[in-house]
Amino acid sequence: MNPALEPSEKELVELRIPSRPEWVALARLAAATVANRLHFSIEEIEDVKLAIAEACTAVIQHEGHGEFIDLTCEALSDLLRIRVRDSGRHGLQRSESPNMNFDEARIAGLGVFLIRTLMDEVSYDVSPQMGTDLLMVKRLTAPAGH
Repeated sequence: MNPALEPSEKELVELRIPSRPEWVALARLAAATVANRLHFSIEEIEDVKLAIAEACTAVIQHEGHGEFIDLTCEALSDLLRIRVRDSGRHGLQRSESPNMNFDEARIAGLGVFLIRTLMDEVSYDVSPQMGTDLLMVKRLTAPAGH
């Protein structure tokens, strides 16, 4: 393998897309490209793409989403760390409930279950004023035979 193509200690890819459904495919493609550089299997790359689609869709479907979704893919030697963020809508009045439950308010149905199943680690912070900050980690598994 060409050493120039091997991931260095850390590589970072940042993407900002409009918070609209037609742009989710670009976020999926960007994450898949980074995962491919780390030599994830095709199945693992598909898992990452689905998790990204679920996360972006959850942000878009929420009425308080910001104008943009920021996607950050951090490629380390043994894992892919992906952050999906939106900035919320500043100036909105707080709703009746003090904080929205991410599982219920942000992802309808099986979305959060899917993300947790597809990724190795998932954490999040949700605020109506500050938006959503979802962090997902996918670890590189050793190839069969190693």
